[in-house]
Amino acid sequence: MPIATVNPANGETLKTYDALGAEEIERRLARAETTFRAYRTTSFAERARLLHKAADLLDEERDDIGRVMTTEMGKPVKQARAEAAKCAKSMHWYADHAEELLADEEPADSDVKDSGASRVLVRYRPLGPVLAVMPWNFPLWQVVRFAAPALMAGNVGLLKHASNVPQTALYLEDLFRRAGFPEGCFQTLLIGSGAVEDVLRDPRVKAATLTGSEPAGRAVASVAGDEVKKTVLELGGSDPFVVMPSADVERAAKTAVTARVQNNGQSCIAAKRFIVHTDVFDAFAERFAAGMKALKVGDPLDEDTDIGPLSTEQGRGDLEELVDDAVESGATVLCGGERPEGFTERGWYYAPTVLTDITPEMRVHQEETFGPVATLYRAADLDEAVALANDTPFGLSSNVWTNDEAEVDRFVRDLEAGGVFFNGMTASHPAFPFGGVKRSGYGRELSGHGIREFCNITTVWHGA
Repeated sequence: MPIATVNPANGETLKTYDALGAEEIERRLARAETTFRAYRTTSFAERARLLHKAADLLDEERDDIGRVMTTEMGKPVKQARAEAAKCAKSMHWYADHAEELLADEEPADSDVKDSGASRVLVRYRPLGPVLAVMPWNFPLWQVVRFAAPALMAGNVGLLKHASNVPQTALYLEDLFRRAGFPEGCFQTLLIGSGAVEDVLRDPRVKAATLTGSEPAGRAVASVAGDEVKKTVLELGGSDPFVVMPSADVERAAKTAVTARVQNNGQSCIAAKRFIVHTDVFDAFAERFAAGMKALKVGDPLDEDTDIGPLSTEQGRGDLEELVDDAVESGATVLCGGERPEGFTERGWYYAPTVLTDITPEMRVHQEETFGPVATLYRAADLDEAVALANDTPFGLSSNVWTNDEAEVDRFVRDLEAGGVFFNGMTASHPAFPFGGVKRSGYGRELSGHGIREFCNITTVWHGA
């Protein structure tokens, strides 16, 4: 993929960029290492001052950067502004809490004495330059949720962003520079995927984090494993949205629409498989399909648009293949299932779609649908609902609608996912750990768990 801004609403190429050559990559790696040696000794107060400044700048500029994101990858502009605001909020949160999250820990006195020490503490020290390989779907948020904790921990960042969001990638480097972070604290590497391995193998790069596809995660993890370097992976998701008889079905159906089509349906944590108890299936299906059908598809820069285009023509093609395969195998289309009227010849649009009568041999049953397509399942009872929810290679998050406490306990115990959200939709927050299991990856972002992922957890022992 060329490094370029291509407007998905009309297919027009707006800007192209040359990939960095070997000499420039070397200069940036050397700068990262040199900067880290000094930056790691700065105080939490100084790091917080800089990060607060970056957050303030981002908040002031959210309208402008929101339009850039929308032009690059097609999300509705009102959602792009909200993404920028969320990033600023999270940066403030880490600036305020990092020192507490990374404070020295002291083991129990009895254990200290038993070890023969006069004092023992656990200290969190930064690792060094960390490579972040990031996707296009949340081009600010995916980066900031790594960068804010990494910078507050004393690390420096190297960003390899998706090739279709280069303007957003360059904005992030410029944002941290204008906030006053030392040159080299956060650098964008405009490189193709083929150059990632050499960067990751460089001994100056100490760790990597990747959000993206399962194949991309496997590639980065295998190289990092060969180099014995720490990685955190957040990969795909096919999150279940389970509705039980005790739920408020009307509210669940309304929330389900938002949960499926946020970011034009291109979100790892979007609900994708809707598993509904047979007692409330018909009522939910009617409301859900009607809500999806009522969404306004259009120009993502229009404030009234609910659904913009998919980010790439290939992305739409992949989605169409999954839907066509399901329909040919007997799935029923409750709404959508095609390119929307008025957008068949321009832009990479796809209509909000609900499929039911899904069977295991259909590709859509096991593969992630990255777009506004929902699959709807009928569950006979609690056991079948749990089994269907877990019948996926992914395990990122999950949504459950129930007011039965026994069912709550069962879902918390048995769902194979990194999060269980009851009577609401999955969302990330800087205070709560985020990540998955199974083929959704490993490690955690956000919260204290996330900031400690790229720290040298050091035992400091003093003899008696």
